Amino acid sequence: MNRSFNRLPRRRLQSALLGLAAAAAAAFLLPAAAQDFPPKKQVTMVVGFAAGGGADTAARLIAKKLGENIGQSVVVDNRAGAGGNIAHQYVAGAPTDGSVILLGSIGPLSIAPHLMKLPYDPVKDLAPITMGLNFPNVLVVDPGLKVKTLAEFIEAAKKKPGGLDFASTGAGSASHLAGELFNQRAGVEIVHVPYKGGAPAMVDLLGGRVASYYAVPSTAAPYIETGKVVALATTGPTRAPSLPNVPTIAESGFPGFAATNWYAFVAPGKTPAPILDGWNKEIVRVLNNPEMREQLEKHGLTPMPGTRDELARYIASESTVWGKVVRERKITAE
Repeated sequence: MNRSFNRLPRRRLQSALLGLAAAAAAAFLLPAAAQDFPPKKQVTMVVGFAAGGGADTAARLIAKKLGENIGQSVVVDNRAGAGGNIAHQYVAGAPTDGSVILLGSIGPLSIAPHLMKLPYDPVKDLAPITMGLNFPNVLVVDPGLKVKTLAEFIEAAKKKPGGLDFASTGAGSASHLAGELFNQRAGVEIVHVPYKGGAPAMVDLLGGRVASYYAVPSTAAPYIETGKVVALATTGPTRAPSLPNVPTIAESGFPGFAATNWYAFVAPGKTPAPILDGWNKEIVRVLNNPEMREQLEKHGLTPMPGTRDELARYIASESTVWGKVVRERKITAE
């Protein structure tokens, strides 16, 4: 034994040996954990909204390319309901071996904690992987309202307080909060009607069962083009590239108005860091692929990949912003 160890008291010697053993074990285990990526079993990408909406469109495009890159299929699992909270709760309790990832959304990650007591903690029970997509919503209305501009829509709402309604993809979703923020800024009371996703909300708008909807551009674009719905304004700080002729709410009389939507990739909270790093690398690779970017942007979805830490900070900042709106508007889960 080294002479320096011989001069150590017995307790310090034991502590030193235990430290060396722990370091050796960590060095041995790290490569094994890294080898667990990609998972050897089927990968599931969970989505919190019904098939046919913006989140589902994005997930299926990304899952296909992701599967090609890792050499195995990535199955999309739609678990709609409660503004996406059902899917987030499911993934919070899912296996931590990397076989389940979630295309999470602003509602459950940054808004819902201010509206209700959740059966999971978005910060502790879900681990950030990377920001996915950022985009505005577009306010579309039933042509039967006979309004063509945002000003006319506001006038109609003021003539019938509580007589108009707006659809969203669920209580606490980005489309819900965009509508509440607009109500606040415009001084109107347009009634919120939550749905389980973009597709069913659009069905009811087309059927005249709801007056308006803060839709994902990809969901609304085909109906805007055919005149089945009327696009009044988008909710982002600048015009949406996919809808260049539609003005923003900000330029339509409400300077500074901004309510963007976003989807981000997360995993069960206790997923090992090497697996999270593996998914970050692969998903960022997909989102930076020129062909994939082009496909997503055609649907009005802007890829914004980044680091795990960047996503964690962004979720926290959005929580601060929307928590204030929830308190000021006295919004509750419906």
